[in-house]
Amino acid sequence: MATRSLAERDQAVIWHPYTQMQTAAAPIPIVRGDGVHLIAEDGTKYIDAVSSWWVNIHGHAHPYIAEKVAEQLRTLEHVIFAGFTHPTAVELAERLLDILPDNQKRVFYSDNGSTAVEVALKMCFQYWSNKGQPRTKVLAFHNSYHGDTFGAMAVSARSAFTKPFDQLLFDVEFIDLPNADNISRLREHISTFSFQFSAFIFEPLVQGAGGMNMYEAKYLDDLLAHCKTEGILTIADEVMTGFGRTGRLFASEHLTEQPDLMCFSKGITGGTMALGLTTCTAKIYDAFLSDDKLKTLFHGHSFTANPVTCSAALASLDLLLMPETLANISRIEEQHKQFAARVSAHRKVRTIRQTGTILAMEWETGDSTSYFNTLRDQLYNFFLGEGILLRPLGNIIYIMAPYCITNDELEYIYKKIEQALDQF
Repeated sequence: MATRSLAERDQAVIWHPYTQMQTAAAPIPIVRGDGVHLIAEDGTKYIDAVSSWWVNIHGHAHPYIAEKVAEQLRTLEHVIFAGFTHPTAVELAERLLDILPDNQKRVFYSDNGSTAVEVALKMCFQYWSNKGQPRTKVLAFHNSYHGDTFGAMAVSARSAFTKPFDQLLFDVEFIDLPNADNISRLREHISTFSFQFSAFIFEPLVQGAGGMNMYEAKYLDDLLAHCKTEGILTIADEVMTGFGRTGRLFASEHLTEQPDLMCFSKGITGGTMALGLTTCTAKIYDAFLSDDKLKTLFHGHSFTANPVTCSAALASLDLLLMPETLANISRIEEQHKQFAARVSAHRKVRTIRQTGTILAMEWETGDSTSYFNTLRDQLYNFFLGEGILLRPLGNIIYIMAPYCITNDELEYIYKKIEQALDQF
């Protein structure tokens, strides 16, 4: 009997995320990564223009990260993080706090972006409970996405993804993204119900899975200042925007007002392995200090602050802060600006928007934007056929490539997008 292919073996045993398994095509078997490329079992190379779900910021199989991970594996692979600590967890926390906004004073480790958000929400709810002033409602934006665990789903926009669970999610007040026309109304609305709100959670400047929606820092600053006046804690979900994506190390650097809590994952390890991290101010941390053990934050994971994962994050941070990487971020930002200007007048371009290294373009399809737009599969397959991994959000395509991508590789992607604009 002939040996089954990797894709056939996969289809016999695996359930993939965000995939209708009955109708999905066989998965593409990737056996190797090299810089910006993914290399399939048959030798086909794909430019990973979405950083494999936005995590891979330095390129695949980076030798420096691999070296540091291997070194750590030979030293200490794991240790329980309750009652114990280890060097890479301490060093990572120290180095991150050095480059985060000055008000961030404590680091709590978890496993991924959703759990980083869960931790932040639990901190906020329990902060008010510990103070004897329970607040049980959260403020969030329409079209937001914060993860797929229950708390993260609750503060994400209600959609087809949350529909089976809507009756199980806690109460959230959703508001529009702020702009010049609605900011006064939003402030007034928040003031009316401020006594109910434990926290305001937001994706700073760019809403990722909700459609790469982008908005101005000055209006977010206005909302954050107003929340501070009303005593509402603020959570910056930087899971996607962190580590250079918006042109600065963190999207919050574009702001004057700073959040009380921040959530990180995705690019934190350079795409090497899963890590979640939540930071907070001293005020929040201090609310959990007590002789009463019931005021403890009862949250943890078996692999909290795993030493190998922390070593990957430290290596990724080394690379991120190199002058060459920061120059690459600026270079990609400039290339995107030039391309946006080049195609903005095309009849098929409904809108094109860009923040830092993130470029998003909405295709004109004659109907409203939808994640389930049939154009999505046509575009996805077209770009795969051209050796490019782009994963459209319905009729919205976006580029969020590793920082090592060259101008020639970007130009190849741009030209294929132009070709697709003429074809579809």
